Amino acid sequence: MSLVQEYVELWTSDDGRPVRLVWRARRFRVSDTPTTLVGPCDWWAPVARHDVSPGRPPLQITGWRFQASADDGETRVFDVRRRDEDRWELVRVFD
Repeated sequence: MSLVQEYVELWTSDDGRPVRLVWRARRFRVSDTPTTLVGPCDWWAPVARHDVSPGRPPLQITGWRFQASADDGETRVFDVRRRDEDRWELVRVFD
């Protein structure tokens, strides 16, 4: 596993699931069912340090994990997250 912090081009289906990724000038097509990555909701941050309720903080989808293959057969698992409306960041790559 490699930790990476690079911006990538990511195409999604109509329901928001990743279908294609371009990383370091190479195209990868998603070859399995993407899994959501979750984290605490953004609106929870101001009260996160206070114990205001039992249990866990509310969660939201923060990114995706998926397997994708290049045209030459190279296959990797990628973790991506949305940085803003137009940009995706590659966070981890699993060989």
